[in-house]
Amino acid sequence: MFPLFCPVREKDWLHRWAYRMIFLKSGFAEKDCVFATLHQGAEETIWFVTKYKLEELIIEFVRHTLDQEVVKISIHLIENKGENIITNISYQDTVLNKERETYMNKEFKNDFAESMIWWGKAINYYLRSGKMLIPNK
Repeated sequence: MFPLFCPVREKDWLHRWAYRMIFLKSGFAEKDCVFATLHQGAEETIWFVTKYKLEELIIEFVRHTLDQEVVKISIHLIENKGENIITNISYQDTVLNKERETYMNKEFKNDFAESMIWWGKAINYYLRSGKMLIPNK
């Protein structure tokens, strides 16, 4: 599962995932990898892999959307007894303008929950089937 947290590999399982690689040595996620995505389909977001510890199953990203926000995303997988894997994901978000702050206070919670539900379904479907889950919409 851990190798799927990679801009290149997300294309295998996350519907409509698109990125532009800026810096990468190995071909897959690694410390100091830099790539860009379109945030909410409009603004470019720059992603930087600040931590990548394969042995400990830890990856950390910092992403910046100009004049909107800076977000640190930490992911730590813990192998549980049997086939289960516990996924700890934490977000630290710093908003950079009033409009984004208003969004965070009013709409973000529902949008984020919906996004994480889809993300969880998509990665679990891929892990079980080896195929991408396509939304019905």
